[in-house]
Amino acid sequence: MTDKLLNIGPKSAAWLRQVGVRTHDELKALGAVGVFLKVKRAGFRPSLNLLYALAGAELGCHWTELTPEHKQAMVLEVNAYDDQQALLKKKIMPVREIRVAEPRDEGGDSMPAPNLFDEPDAGEANEGGGDESSSTDRSDD
Repeated sequence: MTDKLLNIGPKSAAWLRQVGVRTHDELKALGAVGVFLKVKRAGFRPSLNLLYALAGAELGCHWTELTPEHKQAMVLEVNAYDDQQALLKKKIMPVREIRVAEPRDEGGDSMPAPNLFDEPDAGEANEGGGDESSSTDRSDD
């Protein structure tokens, strides 16, 4: 039972039971990182303390006796898995080709596209006030 595993408290033991890890042999078969990731995939939010406790239980020592290098290697392995899962969740879609329809020339009845520098029609220039050309025509005063 998980109650007999070293370093494993009641809450962690419950998590382990829920993911199907009940014996020391099952822990050794999956490894500390494998069991830790299994707990995470089940929706629990374990801290690194559980990872260290599992590693200590696997090796038969208290988790504080683990070397910093061993802890760091396990953390790197968990982080690599998390990064891989984050990329898979993004589901990057391939870029689709976008085609722009060419304007059709249907003879003389199509209007040309407006131009920023288009001149106003002759009728529009003499109608409104405020046009510079119309103000120079009033110099008869």
